[in-house]
This record gives sequence, C-alpha cells and structure tokens, in this order.
Amino acid sequence: MASFRRTLSPYGDRSYQNGSGNPFSIQSSSQKLLSNTRSTLSPLHRFLSGIFLQRHYNKKSSNFSWRKWLYRSIFCFFLGFILAIAPFSSDFIELRQHGLSNNDFSFEMKPRVVNVEKNEGHIGLVDRRKENHMLVDAVELGVVEGSGEDTDRTLGYSAPQKLLIVITPTYNRALQAYYLNRLGQVLRLVKQPVLWIVVEMDAASMETADILRNMGVMYRHLVCTKNSTDTKDRGVHQRNTALEHIERHRLDGIVYFADDDNIYSLDLFESIRGISRFGVWPVGMLAQSKNKAILEGPVCNGSQVIGWHTNEKSKSVRRFHVDMSGFAFNSTILWDPNRWQRPTSDPIRQLDTVKEGFQETTFIEQIVEDESHMEGIPPSCYRIMNWHLHLEARGLVYPKGWMLQKNLDVVLPSKK
Repeated sequence: MASFRRTLSPYGDRSYQNGSGNPFSIQSSSQKLLSNTRSTLSPLHRFLSGIFLQRHYNKKSSNFSWRKWLYRSIFCFFLGFILAIAPFSSDFIELRQHGLSNNDFSFEMKPRVVNVEKNEGHIGLVDRRKENHMLVDAVELGVVEGSGEDTDRTLGYSAPQKLLIVITPTYNRALQAYYLNRLGQVLRLVKQPVLWIVVEMDAASMETADILRNMGVMYRHLVCTKNSTDTKDRGVHQRNTALEHIERHRLDGIVYFADDDNIYSLDLFESIRGISRFGVWPVGMLAQSKNKAILEGPVCNGSQVIGWHTNEKSKSVRRFHVDMSGFAFNSTILWDPNRWQRPTSDPIRQLDTVKEGFQETTFIEQIVEDESHMEGIPPSCYRIMNWHLHLEARGLVYPKGWMLQKNLDVVLPSKK
C-alpha cells in the first residue's frame, strides 16, 4: 500500500508584513505608499494623504469612517474660502504699489459734474464734463438749504399743477359760436390740466359738440334735463348739473363758473390755482344803462377780505357782494364735508327759489361762514382780471349749423 506524506512548508510559521498569512498575497499601491511614508512624512502630509488616499478598514474600524468625511468637508470649505478671496489680492497689491495709506483708502466715488440748463420748450439739456477721476483724496457731504421751487427750476422739473374745473352754461343763440370760441381760445393758453364742463339744456347740439371737439381742450359735454319754463333759472339748473357731476365722480380741483359771454384774462386762471378753500376777487361790470362801469367784489388787506365794493341798492340786503364769475372754490368741499368740517352733509347747490341777483350770495353762504374763510386774489385785490359786460345781440336769427342757406342780396344804387 502506498502512503502519501504532505510536505511541510520550508518557511514554517513565518509572519508577513502585510498582516496576512499568505506569502503570495498582492499588496496595493496605496497601502505600500502609506506603509513606506508613514514614518517619514510630516503630520500635515499624513493628514492630507489620509483624506485623499483610499484606505481599507476591517470591520472593527469601520465605525470610525465618519471622521474621514468630516475632515474632507472641513478641508473643502477652507479651500473654497481661500479661492474665493484670491481675486481681491491683486487689488490690494495695486493699492499698496500706489502708496495709499489706511487713512486715504475709501470706497466713496465722486459723482460726475453735470451742468443743467433750462431752455424754453425743453425739459433740460445736460452737458457732462470729460473729467473721469477714478480715485479721490476726500469726499465731503453736506446739505444745502433752499426752496423746493429753486431745486425744481435748477433740475428742469415743475410741480404738478392743480386741476382747473371751468363750468360754462350755454344755450343756442346767434353769438353762441363766437362766445364759445373766444373762451375756448383762452383756455387753450392756460397751463394744463384744465377741464372744461359745458352744459346745455334739454339736448346736446351738434354745433356745440363740433366746437368742443376742434378746440383742443379737455372737456365734458353735459345736458341738463330739468324742466324749466323760466329763462332766469336756466343757468342755475345748468350749473347744478355740473356740480352733481363733480360730486358723483369726486373730481379734485378748483371749480370756477365762467359764463361764455364774459371776458377773461389769462392771469385769472393762473391765479386761482393757488386757492386752498375759497377765493374771491373784484369784477368789472357794465351797468344796465350801458353808460358807466361799476366795480363789484371784495376790498382786501393783503389776502384778507375786509369789505365789499357794491352799489347802494343792494348794500343792506346781500350778505356777500360778489358776481358769479368773481369767485372760485375747492371741489372737495362738494364731496368731502369731513375734511372742511361742514356742519351738514347736504349737497351744495344753487337755489332757484331766490330773486335774481341773490344766487351768488346764497350759494357762497353754503361754503363759508364769513370773510375769515376767504382769500383775496391777487393780494390786496388791486387788479380786475375779468369783465361782465351784459352784452347780448337781440333780434338775430340763430343759424342752424352756423351757416346761412342763402347769400345776402345787396342792392347798391348806381351812380350817374
């Protein structure tokens, strides 16, 4: 019987450096690098190599693997922070080369110098100087006291204007086109915004609508539908229609009653923009006899009303001696009684139950209590800015469409 004997290894129980009992096991390059350099590298190099070089842990050391990810995260954070501030290093080097000390260093930049000139018809022309100084030694900031109007004038800006609400009652007659065109041409010259409210009775005529469309003024064409057989009350109802329109739409501005047959100066409309509550001024009038002129309106001490110009007949009866075209008021009085502390919230309207010539004073009594709530315009009331002439053409036929169907035939006697 043959017998087999296992040959013993000549190496006996030899231990190997890699920790395994197999002499033919292959050692990885990373393990060789760690084993060869562990004793020669500095602690920093060993820290970096431990982070970026893979190591194989057995099951006993696997619970410490979280430290490796923590070290990597901290290192990447600091590395990103250093790389982020690296571009600013060139700026500090440049400043150091120019010899700027800590006291001279500043992030403030001096704005460019501009020259603003206001020309007629232009908002402003800006001319920038060619100097371009990137670095300045010092910047001083200060506040210059001055009025807002001077600043707006220097920069070429203008403050927003108050809306003028001009109410004009009109009716069909021979000179209606002449009166409306004359008043409309004046309103075209007034600084915007201007709202022209034209009110007719019963129905809107095509002739009036055509004049308003071609005038170039912002307008609203209203119709008063109230039945009235008395021609004296016609203007009262037309003005009340316009007041109802302002109250319903809450228009904010200065209300002025401008009849179409009166004569107005341009300065009048510019002066009433500054009214805060109620403004009044004297009006030149032609007497009914047409042989003399009279003055009706306030007597002022500065902007304070201290008396009235009037005639002897109505001096002891009327409370305020003012013509219908001699006052203006803030439109918010109509629809905001709390602002002006009105005792009642009843609508403010002109009355058709009073005698002719008393519509003005009864209407003003609903707006103000006495002269202390009035403003004289202009100061001292020294100028007459509009005239009420009471001129009307009688016996003339109103031409439909402002055109005559037949030419006028004129017969001239022949000379011999």
